[in-house]
Order: sequence, then C-alpha cells, then structure tokens
Amino acid sequence: MSVRLALKDQALRSGLWKWVNCHHQQSCWNRPLSSVSSGQSADQNESSRCPASGFPDYVKIVEVGPRDGLQNIKKFVPTDVKIELIHRLANTGLPVVEITSFVSPKWVPQMADNTEVLKGIDKKPNVSYPVLTPNLKGFNTAIEAGAKEIAIFGAVSETFTKMNVNSTIKDSLESFYAVCEQAKKRDIKIRGYISCVLGCPYEGKIEPSAVAYVAQKLISMGCYEISLGDTIGVGTPGSMAAMLREVKKVVPVSKLAVHCHDTYGQALANILTAVQMGVSVVDSSVAGLGGCPYAKGASGNVATEDVVYIISEMLRLPILWARIDFANV
Repeated sequence: MSVRLALKDQALRSGLWKWVNCHHQQSCWNRPLSSVSSGQSADQNESSRCPASGFPDYVKIVEVGPRDGLQNIKKFVPTDVKIELIHRLANTGLPVVEITSFVSPKWVPQMADNTEVLKGIDKKPNVSYPVLTPNLKGFNTAIEAGAKEIAIFGAVSETFTKMNVNSTIKDSLESFYAVCEQAKKRDIKIRGYISCVLGCPYEGKIEPSAVAYVAQKLISMGCYEISLGDTIGVGTPGSMAAMLREVKKVVPVSKLAVHCHDTYGQALANILTAVQMGVSVVDSSVAGLGGCPYAKGASGNVATEDVVYIISEMLRLPILWARIDFANV
C-alpha cells in the first residue's frame, strides 16, 4: 500500500470521519505516489536526492493532525478515536506524531482528555510523541502523564499572543524559560513554535526581524528545533523567502521547520520555497485537518499526503521514515 493510501486508511478506519466534515478533495488521495518504503533511512534512498544546491539531503515530516488538526473541531472527538488515529498514523512510519496539548480545557475543550490520550497510546520505539505545554502547570501535568518531548508555542504578534496565551510576548518568553529550565533538568526534548510568522489576523504584516528575534530567544532557551508557522496562511513564496533569510542569520537552518496553513492555496508553494532554502522539517496534518481557534480565517493545515507527494515526486527528495516492524502492526 502506498504511503498516501496508508495515511487515508488510518484516518478513515479510526472513525475520525464521523466527526469531521472532510473538505479535502477525494481525488487527491488517488494520485500516484513514488515508492518510498517506511523504515528506509535517508542514506538508503540516495538515488532520489535532488541535485540542486540548497536542498537538504532528506525531509522529515512532523504529523500534527491529532493535536493541531483536531483542536478546532467543536464536537468532542472521543478519546478512543484519538488514540486509534495516533496509532494508525504512527503505523505508516511517520517519525513524529504530535498527540495533544496540555492547555486549559476552558480554552481548548477538544484537548481536555490530554492525560488519557498520552497514557492510552502504545508508543513505538522509533516514533516521537510530543505534546504542547504552554506553562509550568501544563508541563508538570504532561510529565506526570509520561511525556518525553514537549513543545512551547509563542508568537511575534502582541495581539495574537494575548489571544492565544493571555500574555505579552515578553511575559510569554519568561514563562517559556521556566518551562525549558525544568525540561532540561529532566532531559526532556523541547520544540519551539512561533505563530503568525508571515502575517497576523489582528496586526497584519509581520517584519522578518521580529520572527528572528523570537526564534533566537527560543533556541537560546534550549529548543532543538523551531517551527515557523504561517498561522493564517497569508504567506507567499516571496514572503517566506524573506522571512527565512532573516531567521537563518541567527538560527542554523538545520534547526528550522515550517508549518504552513493553506488558506489561500499557497502552503505547498511556501514549503517548496523553504525546502529549496535548506529547511528539512515540514509540519503537516493528515487530510489537511486543522485551524487555529484564535486566528479568524485560518483554514486547515497543509495535508500530509500532499507533502509526501510533492517532496517525493516533484523534488525527488528522500523522506525520513521511522523503522516500523510491519509484521506487528
């Protein structure tokens, strides 16, 4: 079974489609996909490497569907359905599946079962299962539930930061510092998110220098990777390139990822621009599920199956898959 069809199968068979109005065109599932074996490392796939300068040796996909994909759905998705979705996504060979968020259920009701989800999944040894933790309270709860990797999430817009985490940028960074210090003491990996890097629903255009400033702060706190999010999907290849040029001045490109929403159909073009500039990590959500409850007009994430297709078929770059024992799947 191709990776594209396997991803579709995981979502369909998990029962998720009972709870989501699928807005993704069904025809996209049936496009041909080159043979990329799950469990095959990047160095085993050298023949498909793109020879163009600037491209990375391979691309790693971070699946955010179970968290970012579901958080905006108003009707509560049952815990067992979430767990089944996570299992089926991990079974495709995706190396990272972000599973939930330890935020107040008052703000994000869909994530109210975060502890049950984290404790309920069967973790594969070669797959990472990060969770979002906005503050020390969320961090401590996540650690008690067994989290081994966390993510912190800030923004470059004061208004969006206030709406998202009820804080200023300065105060949010101070809160993140406290979380990161505790995480490092426990040898917990930390990933950083920055929202609204190409535009804000409240403040409009964002200066690339502002993104670089926050990215540098998060790296200095101990984040191993910074995911740059076009939260409302207003970016273009031109604005993506300008932003990355500025951020690359202060953060190595090997520590950068992109997280693109597809509001205006620009997500894949923006990802191609980022990859061409050396970015090797792409966030995506199965079937393009998602949105942001604090960003009016933000549509779904870029679809994981479309990212797999464009990276492997158009760019001919290897995709990094986790090694999975399919005999026990």
